[in-house]
Amino acid sequence: MAEAEEPTTAEKLRGETARPTDLVAYQDGSVVSRQIVGTTGGTVTLFAFAEGEGLSEHTTPFDALVYILDGEAEVVISGKVLRVKQGEMVIMPADKPHSLRATRAFKMMLVMIRS
Repeated sequence: MAEAEEPTTAEKLRGETARPTDLVAYQDGSVVSRQIVGTTGGTVTLFAFAEGEGLSEHTTPFDALVYILDGEAEVVISGKVLRVKQGEMVIMPADKPHSLRATRAFKMMLVMIRS
């Protein structure tokens, strides 16, 4: 008899309430991520960055919305430095170089909609 597949995070959350900050945990010296929605149309991923950790400069083919759930980050978009704090968001434009770094430990929700 085949073993049943474990439901995805999205399947577990459909029709339920959840606190995004509770779905991803800080880990010393690390960046932790958890995809909560992943479809051909886009993704929603939660991240927890330990202080000082980040993502190096890169580009993406789609706009990416970052919403800070907790803490504070430095976001650099095409050389422009932004301080983004809990409750704030920034849209990182497609094909523009960007990076993120935790000025304090922070959690974020990353939403990418493919078009």
